Amino acid sequence: MRVAILGATGLLGRHAVAAAAAAGHDVVAIARNRDSLQRLRNAPLESRLASLDDREALRHALKNLDAVINCAGYYPTVPRPWRGEVETATRQMENFYAACAEQPLRKIVYLGGAIALRRHPAGEPGDETLDYPGEPPSTNPYVRVKWALDVQARAKAREGLPVVIGIPTMTFGEYDYGPTTGRLIVEIANRTLPGFVKGNRNVIYAGDAGRGLVRVCEQGRPGERYLLPGENFSMSELVTKIAQIAGAPVPRAIPIGIARVASALQTARYKWLKGPVPRVDATAIAVMSAGQFVNSAKARSELGFTATETLENAIKRALAWFRGNGYVKSN
Repeated sequence: MRVAILGATGLLGRHAVAAAAAAGHDVVAIARNRDSLQRLRNAPLESRLASLDDREALRHALKNLDAVINCAGYYPTVPRPWRGEVETATRQMENFYAACAEQPLRKIVYLGGAIALRRHPAGEPGDETLDYPGEPPSTNPYVRVKWALDVQARAKAREGLPVVIGIPTMTFGEYDYGPTTGRLIVEIANRTLPGFVKGNRNVIYAGDAGRGLVRVCEQGRPGERYLLPGENFSMSELVTKIAQIAGAPVPRAIPIGIARVASALQTARYKWLKGPVPRVDATAIAVMSAGQFVNSAKARSELGFTATETLENAIKRALAWFRGNGYVKSN
């Protein structure tokens, strides 16, 4: 297939590009600016420019393709009211789906988030069937954005677009320029993490996640969700493993109530006193505390997908990349 990767220069986009090429597909890389495309200057593939804010550019970028994997979803980065964040995110994706609707695409992969799924009511590992009975009780902008985009993607599939949802879990690996999920590794290695909130997580190596997204594109059924899990770990186990590999002290656990108060105070300082962006991030608190172990049965049975890289190697790969690119200081 001729497959485009939108957001091809980010963490998951870069690995999806590599996985699609390795699977024998003709790959087109799409990014929002020429500077980021320079990261792919040595790759033997076609590149195109388009932003989710520019519907006309998306129309041109999605021409003459069989499928597209969208790794470029909106991510709230500073404290803002959640309704405005949801409006921005869904408007951008409306541009994307409208551009897709004008092309004879065989598959459209939306990159979903596990946090859009309700936690299993019996505390068992979560799966793709878990929906909220209404809206999520959380008003965290990240939670609300990922939930709204999941609802939107499934609505587009019901309308007839070949949209399928691939959901990698917490992802560590190279090319995390943000950094995004790798911020946890960077802050532990730099000894700047204020602490962590206890909870459960599933972690996957970015290379496995990219390979999983390509499997979703190849074999996933429109309208369906596919979790792409790695290994289940508690947050205590995860931060201890990162600290051991980085040669840093193990961060302390912070009660969730104290973390939320600290986050609220820092957010108020940011909004009203023009202070710094909060160090105790409400989104990070939500991700750490609201996570759950997940079940990989559907991806195994329908896609033949199983993650192969261990958590330890995923951390080592990500840490080496962060050190090589100046994100982690020498201690």
